[in-house]
This record gives sequence, C-alpha cells and structure tokens, in this order.
Amino acid sequence: MRPTPPEFLGRLRTREAGELLSLLLVLGVLAVGFLVLSDEVRERSTQTFDEQVLRALRDPNEPGRPRGPAWLAEAARDVTALGSMTVLALVVVAVGGFLALVRRWRTLALVLVSTLGGVGVNTLLKDLVARPRPSVVPHLTEVLSASFPSGHAMLSAIVYLTLAALLSELVSSRWHKAYLVTVGLGLTLLIGLTRMYLGVHYPTDVLGGWMAGLGWALLSGLVARVARRKSPGLREEARGDTAPP
Repeated sequence: MRPTPPEFLGRLRTREAGELLSLLLVLGVLAVGFLVLSDEVRERSTQTFDEQVLRALRDPNEPGRPRGPAWLAEAARDVTALGSMTVLALVVVAVGGFLALVRRWRTLALVLVSTLGGVGVNTLLKDLVARPRPSVVPHLTEVLSASFPSGHAMLSAIVYLTLAALLSELVSSRWHKAYLVTVGLGLTLLIGLTRMYLGVHYPTDVLGGWMAGLGWALLSGLVARVARRKSPGLREEARGDTAPP
C-alpha cells in the first residue's frame, strides 16, 4: 500500500532533517579537527613527524632526488598543476561560461561565491598561521605563499567537489552521482599527495587543506540548499527548467 501524500511528505521531511543533521555533524567534526591541527602546527608539535615523512620520500644519500622512477617526479608536477590557481581559475571560468550560456545565473553566482570565498579563506588562514615552507628537503617546484594549509589541497577540494555536486544535480542515478563525487575526491587526494612528494608541503599542511576545503565545499552546498528552498529560480535551474537563449 502506497503512503498517502501527507505520509510521504512527512517521511521526506524526516529524511531531509536527518541529512541536514548529518551534514552539520560532519562540518562540526571538520571544524574542530582543523582547529586542533592548526594549534598543533603553531606549537610545532607535528614538526618531527612532518620532517620524517618528507625525508622518507627522498633518497637518503641525495635529498634532491625523490624515490621512485625518474618519470614520477615529472608526473607529480603535471598532477599538482591541476590544483594551481591558474588551472583552477580556467576550470571555473570554463564552467562559468557554460552556465552563462544556458542562463543559469543563480547557479553561476553560487559557484563564483563558493570558489572566490574559498580563495579568500585560504589566504586568511595562511596569514594567521604563517608557517614557513619545508626546508628539510629541496623543493621540486616553485612556491610563493605560506605553508599551512596547503592551497592546492584546499582549493582543489573546493572547486572539484563543488563542480561534482553541481554535475550530480543533472543525473538521477546514485551510481552516476557517486562516480562524480569519487572523481572529485580522487583529484583532490592526488593533488595533495603530490605536494608532499615534491617537498613543498608538510603532511599536516595537506591534511589541513583537505579538511578546510571539504568543510568549505560542504558549507557551500548547505548554503546552496537553503537558497534553493527559498528561491524558485534556483529550483527551476536545478530541474533544468531554464529557457535556452
């Protein structure tokens, strides 16, 4: 026997409330974890561990030579570029251009606020912690900013997970949605690992970037959900009801 409309709506509201509670719980865990980690980093409690990991990734007799085959360092530089400001900006501009072409202006605004806000938060966090870059091994790529949290790890999490969430709205299959999120997570994971391999970030820098980036992406998703409930235009865009140009 199928549930009556009031029963169905009640179950739907209960499910949405459960999802919201779970999301808030994850955000709380990430926030507390990041605060604890940043405090440990400022007190240099993680320094010995961080340096040991970076040394373990290099030839002990030649610190400038990373472990693994010769091609791996070049591959790491290629992958790490996917988290650079230049590449991420190009990705956001390309996606933004498409959203403008299909006149999804409200969705475009959410993407821009999420990504630009993430850049601002990352810059602020770097200035607050002001951790110097690793000096225990030679850098295998150029760096300009402070070390904690990793900008590549944080901003790649924000951009790729935000885009994965955006694309997942266009498909109905859970497997398709899971695939998109897995790709976003996989890119973020690989980019963070290359930062350590290239010697430009400590493991705790990358971990902090992942935590902050995931937290910001989830927070952006929460804001987008609330905005969608209050904005008929956003709901139409999510359903693909926007009229073509």
